[in-house]
Amino acid sequence: MISFVGKRALAAIAALSLATFSLATAAFAQDFPKRPITMIVPFAAGGTSDVIARTVAEQMGIALGQTIVIENVAGAGGSTALARASRAEPDGYTIAIGNAGTNAATYTIYPKLPFTPESFVPIAMVAKTFGVIALRKDFPAKDLKEFIAYAKANPGKINLGHAGVGSSNYLICKSFVTAAGVDATLVGYRGAAPALTDAIGSQIDGVCDAAASVSQSIGDKLVRGLVVGSTVRLATLPDLPTSAEAGLPDFEAQGWNGLFAPKGTPPAIIAKLNAAARTAVETDAVKKRFAELSTVAPDPDEHTPEVLQKLVTRDVEKYRKMLADDAK
Repeated sequence: MISFVGKRALAAIAALSLATFSLATAAFAQDFPKRPITMIVPFAAGGTSDVIARTVAEQMGIALGQTIVIENVAGAGGSTALARASRAEPDGYTIAIGNAGTNAATYTIYPKLPFTPESFVPIAMVAKTFGVIALRKDFPAKDLKEFIAYAKANPGKINLGHAGVGSSNYLICKSFVTAAGVDATLVGYRGAAPALTDAIGSQIDGVCDAAASVSQSIGDKLVRGLVVGSTVRLATLPDLPTSAEAGLPDFEAQGWNGLFAPKGTPPAIIAKLNAAARTAVETDAVKKRFAELSTVAPDPDEHTPEVLQKLVTRDVEKYRKMLADDAK
């Protein structure tokens, strides 16, 4: 049995240990980073997440005084990459970029994942994206009304590519076919880029993608834009109608991209990474590149880890309801 004096001694030792740990953590964070940081991208190179990651990582690296190396880990709608990130040492040297697909919808689609939302610590939201439906350039329908009529006359025969079940592009597809009331085959790839390549080559009928990665191909007339799931037209695609203008107001596809670290990463390091991300998205270089991609940086009050956490919590519940039939 421990005496009162003994309990006080144990409490003092515990307090001293905590203080020592806190000082050590603070010192570690002060020196962070001493070497390059790895940013895991859950999809193949060339897709929306990859383009945004590389744009932000370059400027974050400048702010931190260290290189941020991009590591593309494709597969299972992003869950392969998130599994890798969740197992990483929680020291700030491995972070991941994610979205509503990889960090929210995936928990419904793949309920037996080796990680949970609590396996990650939010760092910051870095971008807002807008979903676009684009068709192969020789597709017979010229506008959304004709597309829906064609799809209803040919149920199950139209195939739309996306970056894998659980990805944000998959969610764009699901939202689109649900709002349009059509039966289309959704074809998963290991990233947005290979899906777009097949649409350009007419191997598939079209893609569900973010404006960030499909705008250039639409502008070059390699594919034909059908509709954007936004409330306003995009500056890079001024001729592409919004869902409301095209007669499909229920199609909404406005997403987000955020940075995450493994659970246990010290708060002081999260704060340092958050500050670097905030600095990055406010640079002229990122603003210019985002404008070219029809991507928007978060508002100043949306840069906090708390805001990103709320988005994850909201979307986990949202897609639990929407994707219940897709659970594996």
